[in-house]
Amino acid sequence: MNENLFTSFTHPTLLGLPAVVPIILFPTLLFPTSKYLINNRLITIQQNLIQLVVKQMMMIHNIKGQTWSLMLMSLIIFIATTNLLGLLPHSFTPTAQLSMNLAMAIPLWAGTVVTGLRFKTKSSLAHFLPQGTPTLLIPMLVVIETISLFIQPVALAVRLTANITAGHLLMHLIGSATLVLSTISFSMTSLTLVLLVLLTILEMAVALIQAYVFTLLVSLYLHDST
Repeated sequence: MNENLFTSFTHPTLLGLPAVVPIILFPTLLFPTSKYLINNRLITIQQNLIQLVVKQMMMIHNIKGQTWSLMLMSLIIFIATTNLLGLLPHSFTPTAQLSMNLAMAIPLWAGTVVTGLRFKTKSSLAHFLPQGTPTLLIPMLVVIETISLFIQPVALAVRLTANITAGHLLMHLIGSATLVLSTISFSMTSLTLVLLVLLTILEMAVALIQAYVFTLLVSLYLHDST
């Protein structure tokens, strides 16, 4: 566990140099590639999982939307691996930084909006004004729909940041309580330790679920634009 409650909010440095870029690039080393015709079990499981997720996520898309499959799979793998690596002691989680998540959400959201304006111009503009709207409400609804459109990338980033940060802080608090209770009561220490293990398992599930939710929402935005 990190010694300071707010260590996860600070940017790590190595010999005085920012270490964010090596940390972000590190997950790419965890996925091996095979040069042989017959793959081993690890690579076979990895490929089967990727094919399952691609099939699940791309079944609602047309041909134009399916061209984003490689980008969406790279996104979900990156978020999932960085979330899981952030659960290690004394580690840094890039997805706990709002700036990092905004840097992922805004370009992807902007890409879906530009794609919609290019291929489905009338349908994309029609979202700003639902059919049958009274004349007096037209200016108000246009403003509301515009605000809701621009809030989408912020909601993506804030949702991921809040879930990851809340889990890390809760694990830190329970871990600190376990260390304090270890010198007071063995029974309470055992209880908090079991709670910490269960919370860690829950956070592993949350790390994977949040990666899937983030990518799925981007996929749904893309589906509305293609």
